[in-house]
Amino acid sequence: MHRELTEDQLAIVSTTRDFAQECLAPYAVEWDQNKHFPVDVLARAAALGLGGVHVREECGGSGLTRLDAVLAFEALATGCPSIAGYTSIHNMVAGMIDRHGTPGQRARWLPGLCSMRDLASYCLTEPGAGSDAAALTTRARRDGDHYVLDGVKQFISGAGSSQVYVVMARTGGEGPQGISAFVVERGDPGLSFGPNERKMGWNAQPTRQVVLDGVRLPADRLLGVEGGGFRIAMNGLDGGRLGIAACSLGGAQDALERATKYLAEREAFGARLLHAQALQFQLADMATELEAARSLLWRAATALDDGDPQAPHLCAMAKRFATDTGYEVANRALQLHGGYGYLAEYGVEKIVRDLRVHQILEGTNEIMRVIVARGLTGAA
Repeated sequence: MHRELTEDQLAIVSTTRDFAQECLAPYAVEWDQNKHFPVDVLARAAALGLGGVHVREECGGSGLTRLDAVLAFEALATGCPSIAGYTSIHNMVAGMIDRHGTPGQRARWLPGLCSMRDLASYCLTEPGAGSDAAALTTRARRDGDHYVLDGVKQFISGAGSSQVYVVMARTGGEGPQGISAFVVERGDPGLSFGPNERKMGWNAQPTRQVVLDGVRLPADRLLGVEGGGFRIAMNGLDGGRLGIAACSLGGAQDALERATKYLAEREAFGARLLHAQALQFQLADMATELEAARSLLWRAATALDDGDPQAPHLCAMAKRFATDTGYEVANRALQLHGGYGYLAEYGVEKIVRDLRVHQILEGTNEIMRVIVARGLTGAA
């Protein structure tokens, strides 16, 4: 099922990792502690093609495959999982507009998104509708040549800083068939934001409520067709789950490398810790588990590229396994550092905090199990 990486793919990994180590890693702890969102650095990432990885080249994007993209996101996350995670979300939104937008919509929004002059946010979750996304209550009422949106979205990455918001709102009856997708801009009257949430991790990007109070949009802000929003949202999440899975592997790989370096330098009981076979076994298990997760992720990405009908289930498998594995590997890397792992200056505790939320966002890992089980049993 797998193939050797091409020269182009190896170049993607090398270039992105070099960028991560030069432009993200030296500042990641400081950004985390100061809750600083480095939008200038995101623009520099976009110059490498990381602002529109899934967007066709004629619209300003890189036109990469899903496999190319997961290689890039894993490499980026070795510098900072929080920034890499936001970049994955931004690219999910840009890809949705490219795939489902009209030529006019693509021309209006994609150039700014691909350059990351404009940032994007994905607005599905609500205070009362998290895992049960089809129960969302944000409403879009048709009023002549406009729609009027009212509701609140919760846990929105980039909110307040983003210029473009893809918002899922109810235009019809209950259930997924009544949901439509809209493109909202930051300057639209009636749009506001809650305070930046105080979080365990992902502090280098803002997370806020998005409040829609009578936001009046021209009808051409509808993305796709009325009633098609839930399908658009779920299709977007298949790729988004791969991106977050890749970010988990990148963060965990960095934690593993930090732990290996620490054990090689640290002495206890008259010998280097790296010479202790028990600790060698831990490193071996961590590396093996990451490689297993990486193989499943590549398999899922290839399936999505190929239009395999099993792709949604494979994406759910990969997201669940890679995010669980990434967190556990990072947590064990912290343990291998002993008390130093608990100190911010070593960088490992930040990785642990950042990777914890990956088990929750883009669909909790419990929901990933539901998706996989439905694929096995044929349940609706």
